[in-house]
Amino acid sequence: MKKILGIFGLLVFICVMTAILSDRFLTEFNIENLIRRSALFGIISIGAAFVIVTGGIDLSIGSVVCLVGCLFPWMLVELEWSPLAALAAISAIALGIGLSHGLLITKLRLQPFVVTLCGLLIYRGATRGIVNDQTQGFRGEFSFLRNWSQGQIPLPGTDFGIPNPLLIMLLVTVVAAVFLNLTVYGRYMLALGRNEEATRFSGINTDRMVILAYVICAALSGLGGLLFVLDVGSAQPVDFGNFYELYAIAAAVLGGCSLRGGEGTILGVVIGAAVMQVLRNSITLIDWIPTNIEYAVIGAVILGGTIVDELVRRVAAARKSGLADVEKPAESTAESAA
Repeated sequence: MKKILGIFGLLVFICVMTAILSDRFLTEFNIENLIRRSALFGIISIGAAFVIVTGGIDLSIGSVVCLVGCLFPWMLVELEWSPLAALAAISAIALGIGLSHGLLITKLRLQPFVVTLCGLLIYRGATRGIVNDQTQGFRGEFSFLRNWSQGQIPLPGTDFGIPNPLLIMLLVTVVAAVFLNLTVYGRYMLALGRNEEATRFSGINTDRMVILAYVICAALSGLGGLLFVLDVGSAQPVDFGNFYELYAIAAAVLGGCSLRGGEGTILGVVIGAAVMQVLRNSITLIDWIPTNIEYAVIGAVILGGTIVDELVRRVAAARKSGLADVEKPAESTAESAA
C-alpha cells in the first residue's frame, strides 16, 4: 500500500507541475487523449507485470503489438476475412507466442531475456516480410470498429467523455487483480517469484505457472496491439509498437513490481503506466524540455526503480537480521535460566 500511495503521489505531483508550466495540459482534448493512451499502455503493462512477478522478463511486447496491429487490418483488407475470423486468428497467434515463450523457458531452460529478445527480432521481421514493409490500414472500411475504439461515454453536464479503451483497461485490471490476489494460481505465481526452488518442492507445478504468465503477457500484448491500431487507424511495420516493452516494464517497476520477482500489485502498475504517459505528455507540452530526451527519461525511471528496489531489499534484510540477532540472546538467556 505504501508503494501505491508513493507512486500515486508522484502522479499527482507531475500533473500539478505540468499544469503550472503549460496551459495546454488541462484542456479537454489533452486529458481525453492522455486517459486513452494511459489505458492502452496500462493493458500491456499489466501483461508485463505477470511475467515480472514470476521473476521473468518479456522484451517482445512491442513486436507482438506490431505483429497484431499490422496483421489485423491486413487480414481484413488484403485477405478479405471477416472481423471475427481475423480476431480469432490474431488471438491464436498471440496465445501461441506466449505458449512458445513459456515452453522454451521451462522445458529447454533457456533464459527469458534471450527467448524474448529473439522474439522481439523475429516477430517484427516476420511482420515486415508478410506485409512487404507496407503500411497497413482499414482504407475507410470497417468504420464501426474504429468508431467504437475512438468513442467515449459522455459525462452528464460536461463536454468531457470517458474513452472506451479505459473501460477495457478497467475490466482487465479487475480481472488481473482478482486473479493475482484472490486465486490460488495468483498466489503460486507470487511464491514462484520469491523462491522458485522452494515453490517446486512444495508440490506446485512451477513450469505451468511460468507458461501461464507468458501466455497472459502475450495475450494482453495482442489485445493492446488491436486497440492501438484501431485507435491510430494504420500501422507501419517498421516502427509500430517500437520500444513499447520499455514503457510496459517501466510502468511495472514504478508500480511496485520487483525485477527479482515475487512482488507487485496490479493497481500500482496501472498508476505506473499513467505516470509514464504523463511524463511523455509533459516533455511534449513544456517548451523548455527537449522532446528528444524521452527515452533518457524512461531509462532513468527504470534505473531509479531498480535502485529503490535494491535499497528496500537491503533495508528489509538488515532489519530482519537485526531482529534475529535480538531474539537469539533472549532465547539463550531463557535456556540458561532453565
